[in-house]
Amino acid sequence: MGVDKRPRSSDDEIDGSSRQQKRPHVTSVGFIGSGMMATAIMDALVEKGIVKSESIACSDVWEAVLGKARGKGYFATLSNHEVCERARDVIIIAVKPNVVQDACNDIMQVQESSDALIISVAAGVTLATLEQLLPGRRVVRLMPNTCCVVGEAASGYALGALANNQDCAIVQTIFGSCGLVRELSEFLLNAVTGLSGSGPAFVFEFIEAMADGGVRCGLPRGEAIMLAAQTVKGAAEMVLTQKVHPAELKDRVTSPGGTTIAGCDELEKGGMRSAVINAVKAATRRSMQLGGTSEAEIVNKYGL
Repeated sequence: MGVDKRPRSSDDEIDGSSRQQKRPHVTSVGFIGSGMMATAIMDALVEKGIVKSESIACSDVWEAVLGKARGKGYFATLSNHEVCERARDVIIIAVKPNVVQDACNDIMQVQESSDALIISVAAGVTLATLEQLLPGRRVVRLMPNTCCVVGEAASGYALGALANNQDCAIVQTIFGSCGLVRELSEFLLNAVTGLSGSGPAFVFEFIEAMADGGVRCGLPRGEAIMLAAQTVKGAAEMVLTQKVHPAELKDRVTSPGGTTIAGCDELEKGGMRSAVINAVKAATRRSMQLGGTSEAEIVNKYGL
């Protein structure tokens, strides 16, 4: 793949959708680590026709995981080297942060993948670390979330110094196959972790609380959970498709003196809005701490 150079600013905040290009031709993708999220990405790539199943190679330490991958037609192995030998276009590092160095060492030992784009989804591993471990390689740091398993991920990513426009298009193609993906400056990926990375758990708690309210008012538990989950799904779809601020959508359904405004009043009394904001802040702070950011910098530079 040819390199399309372009000047970049470290302070750029870029809506990845603004770089719409013809979908790049990806012939082979390798995964170092074949856990739940990696498997969901593999499945989405095949389902969307981006690559064929035989063009996916993956490694893992668990034979049971590899057996399931082989059953889908993927090349599955215990050896990271074998994955790198087959993955000429893209290698995705999908392992725990403490294993990233070993994965990078294996990548650097295989000449066949020397031109492959390297995408890391390991939490807290910075571009500086990746570029130190993978000298001369084009790297991307990406933060997906668990909703990838149902094709509805919300992901943010940052390109390394040597990455180019074509690499951006590859990331958009691969991770756009399983949800929403946006390019951002790297320092914002901690906020992505706090918002969309940790956010599903916050939403699950909200759905559970909504369902508990329904049960308290007489609904059967199963019906309450389904109604609450569908309500959240439908409301989210309205925000995404109608391009209207959530506050305006809320105002449309809060009639004067009605049932909804009575409920909203209780949410305000309970501090729901501030609790959610503080949850995102706390998760973002923790992401910074795990990435090695000092407490002084978290407080003084980022105001958290």
